[in-house]
Amino acid sequence: QVQLVESGGGLVQAGGSLNLSCVASVRIGSITGMGWYRQTPGKQRELVAFITSGGSTTYADSVKGRSTVSTDNAKKTVYLQMNSLKPEDTAVYCCTAVVVLQWYWGQGTQVTVSS
Repeated sequence: QVQLVESGGGLVQAGGSLNLSCVASVRIGSITGMGWYRQTPGKQRELVAFITSGGSTTYADSVKGRSTVSTDNAKKTVYLQMNSLKPEDTAVYCCTAVVVLQWYWGQGTQVTVSS
């Protein structure tokens, strides 16, 4: 019903930037929010940034001030720009979308920050 396809990521040097994008394919329903979570081995998945259809944003404290989440509603796409990357930002970044109160997830894209 909802498919999410992420792009971007890869290997980035510390202090560099990353740009991720995620396109949603929705058969039924409207998207009420999209965002990004990340996960590292042995840790719980954590919120990175989220944006509602109304434009309200939420950021994790660890990325606040150096990250921007945005959407192109017409393209059903969510973007994440993150600057001043740190090795601890290394993780699998997963796109999420909320449609009719259901959360859907992409497969994730690996981001590795080298020191």
